[in-house]
Amino acid sequence: MPEHNFKDRFRGYYPVVVDVETAGFDPEKNALLEIAAVVTEMDEDGFLHPGEAIQFNVDPFEDSILEPAALEFNGIDPHNPLRGAVSEKEALTEIFKLVRKRQKHYDCQRSVMVAHNSAFDMSFVNAAIKRTNIKRVPFHPFVSFDTTSLAGLTLGQTVLVKACQAAEIEFDNKQAHSALYDTQKTAELFCHMVNKWQLLGGWPLASTDTTEPEQS
Repeated sequence: MPEHNFKDRFRGYYPVVVDVETAGFDPEKNALLEIAAVVTEMDEDGFLHPGEAIQFNVDPFEDSILEPAALEFNGIDPHNPLRGAVSEKEALTEIFKLVRKRQKHYDCQRSVMVAHNSAFDMSFVNAAIKRTNIKRVPFHPFVSFDTTSLAGLTLGQTVLVKACQAAEIEFDNKQAHSALYDTQKTAELFCHMVNKWQLLGGWPLASTDTTEPEQS
């Protein structure tokens, strides 16, 4: 067991960074086309680092709607045989296996999804879980960590590329809108923000002054 116990840092939750690429904005009607996840690791000093990454191209589910504007934006051809796409069930099952393994390693009770605009990614993952009838789901069904909000608070930026630039994280716009690349960069950003907080005093944050500034 690591010296710093992950479960004490996030109320028993194990954070896993996720990104999806889709064929539209409606998780019930539009296809999930790519999904990637990056697990997180904690070192002996309590600092977070991106861990193993896993990614799948996904076959559109039956009768799903593929919005041309969405496909033009992300550059995905769902019908390209060279994609090596798998079913939603296979993709989620393999990702969940990895997540449960790392969750167990850190003795966490459940995993929490970390994503940039997390409500969007969570809605597509939850819709795919429902369609595939997967029962062993490690993620909390509605709790998530949104790096958009965290970056707005800690870095003054909400767009992923600008938040990464503010954090001095290299970002290649040409690789953006790939689920794997965006997940890796979001993982770096999340770890940076958590570690910055750690450097301010660790967790729990020690402070001798709990008073708020007076209102003018």
